Amino acid sequence: MEEQQNQGYDSTQQQSRNTANESWNQPSPQYNQENKKVLAGILGIVLGGFGIHKFILGYTQEGIIQIIITVVTCGIGSIIGLIEGIIYLTKSDEEFHQTYQVGKKGWF
Repeated sequence: MEEQQNQGYDSTQQQSRNTANESWNQPSPQYNQENKKVLAGILGIVLGGFGIHKFILGYTQEGIIQIIITVVTCGIGSIIGLIEGIIYLTKSDEEFHQTYQVGKKGWF
């Protein structure tokens, strides 16, 4: 009987370990948003002329327009990406999420 009680305790302890092991491996939604903010901001500053920061945020049409603007203006239009990258990085995480993820604001 004591062995059955120990087995029950061991299986409960094993289940709690499995749950704990699974929870640490799951990224929180807030972390994903912050990660996307930083990635889009840095890519906007470094590769803004190619519109990659737009594609990261899911704005395909705006990304293509950014590429066209950069080509037509011989690279001068890439300053838009630089400005947007700085704007992305200076916004708070919540403000960034509300503006660019929920509100779907494509430009500035």
